[in-house]
Amino acid sequence: MNKATGVTRIIKATGYSLKGLKQAWQHEAAFRQELMLLVVAVLVACWLSVSLLERLFLIGVVVLMELVNSAIEVVVDRVGMKHHELSGRAKDIGSAAVFVALVFAAVVWVSILWPLVLG
Repeated sequence: MNKATGVTRIIKATGYSLKGLKQAWQHEAAFRQELMLLVVAVLVACWLSVSLLERLFLIGVVVLMELVNSAIEVVVDRVGMKHHELSGRAKDIGSAAVFVALVFAAVVWVSILWPLVLG
């Protein structure tokens, strides 16, 4: 089997990533919701008078984990729809990862916005 290397591998990997984003948009309501949240986050972060690093943190913490959780759920569902303890555990851990990421996002937003509010 001839595996792609170098620039060809990067181009193919980019195509797979874009295909994954398209699939997430088409099949995952939570991803669409978090993407809308990201749009709002970008607008608010650009409006605020914060440093570039703070702006990057505000934007960066919003959406990534939902893609990982969705991938876990798709793989588990591919294996079988019949309830299995390990399948349930995998989905619960993926959901927990999203929860922790969202809590972290809230902490980042509050940590950066709190000094602005206090003034």
